[in-house]
Amino acid sequence: MCRLLSDSGIPLILVDHDRVEPHNLVRQNFYEGDVGKFKSQALAERLSRRFGRPIGFSVYPYMHDLIGESLGGGLVRPASQGIIIGCVDNVEARRAIGEALRFGSWWLDAGNGLSSGQVLLGNTKNIELLGSPFQEMYGEVDRLPMPTWQLPSLLAPPAAREMDTRSCAEAVAADEQGPVINQAMAMLVLEFIYRFLNHQLTWMGAYIDLRAGTLQTVPAEPETVARMCGVKVDTLILKGCSVGNRYRL
Repeated sequence: MCRLLSDSGIPLILVDHDRVEPHNLVRQNFYEGDVGKFKSQALAERLSRRFGRPIGFSVYPYMHDLIGESLGGGLVRPASQGIIIGCVDNVEARRAIGEALRFGSWWLDAGNGLSSGQVLLGNTKNIELLGSPFQEMYGEVDRLPMPTWQLPSLLAPPAAREMDTRSCAEAVAADEQGPVINQAMAMLVLEFIYRFLNHQLTWMGAYIDLRAGTLQTVPAEPETVARMCGVKVDTLILKGCSVGNRYRL
């Protein structure tokens, strides 16, 4: 992410209240000297030195109004205004992000299992707010169902998993997560962000399965969203209709 944003003024803020533990050293970007430190602080300080740019961090659980940038005169721009990248592994964290999602912000959520996972991007909570987001004249879409609307099971995992409090690193140690699935997911997230920032993204989701060797993308098209929301295609289009994969975010 630091490399993608190296030539931009886009601020980057890391949010994680977990601390570095010994089992994190095997598969995450930490060193022995980081053990005991907050993950967000350790990474922010190292990446700031490496790339010569300020990087914010928070050692508290995610809250949309926790961090902000002062604009002067008592005005504050919340840190949640922009792109929120969720790399969390529990229902509570996803629910907190969804409930705090503000108008104009985008939420990209990534999650995975043993050898498969998904990346979903959206910004709207319900059909009333969705309106008619597809603009045929410009070939653009500015509102899409948020990740937990696209895949409701993100907020209702199987009962057998609800009592599983192990981290991703512990799951790998128990052979319940492949050793490279997280790296594959990270690359897919970065591809989404790169295309999004360059106005080249035409997907609203992607599903990857390393065992099967497949990658299936979900196009951000009126037909796709209409089926997902249970509405007519025409209600989603502003002055026109769509044919083919033309819309970009």
